[in-house]
Amino acid sequence: MKTKNEIMLKPILTISIILIFASTLFAQQADIIVGKYRLPNKLDIEIFENSGKYFGKIIALNGFENGQLKDIKNPDRSQRNDHLLGKLIIKDLEYDKYEKKWINGSMYGAEKGLYFNLLIAEVRANEISVVGSKFIMKKSLEWKKL
Repeated sequence: MKTKNEIMLKPILTISIILIFASTLFAQQADIIVGKYRLPNKLDIEIFENSGKYFGKIIALNGFENGQLKDIKNPDRSQRNDHLLGKLIIKDLEYDKYEKKWINGSMYGAEKGLYFNLLIAEVRANEISVVGSKFIMKKSLEWKKL
């Protein structure tokens, strides 16, 4: 005959296994944006995860803005001499498991020295679809996976 503890242990173990599986599946879905991409402005970026949020940094310039190497259009004058290579330009993207989108992010556009809101709307095999917005202006772009 089974004790009360043995009877209770089976459902608890089953629920624990289901929760572990579900959280692993969620993390895999969220992480599908992790990787390297070429932006329309020729910059190559790498998107990575840190503490449940997603960030992106410049990994190659590819002749960006006729050879521009430094952040000369940054609105903060003290950063205009900073190198673009390695610069963190995407911050704080969060995966919304219900919408299946990455939201609440921000991006810095070095070609104009502007910050804007960033949303990753769709992930396809060779590209991701992103939407940048500032105030009432919106622009959709495709980033090619490298």
